[in-house]
Amino acid sequence: MSEAEILEQLHLLRTREIEEVKVMKEDFLTFRSVLVTQDDFKQFRGIAQQGGNILFHYLDTPRS
Repeated sequence: MSEAEILEQLHLLRTREIEEVKVMKEDFLTFRSVLVTQDDFKQFRGIAQQGGNILFHYLDTPRS
């Protein structure tokens, strides 16, 4: 997964065009390195799935 693809997925989550993004285990470190640079980083929630994949959702209010 490239940085451009990740930024596009994050944008689609923000604008509610998609409900979730599934990040495969092997792409997680790349995805996270882009995610933590976002101003609204705390509004993204990742839920680990069995097998190491993660589902990310966008929250209305930031996590604490």
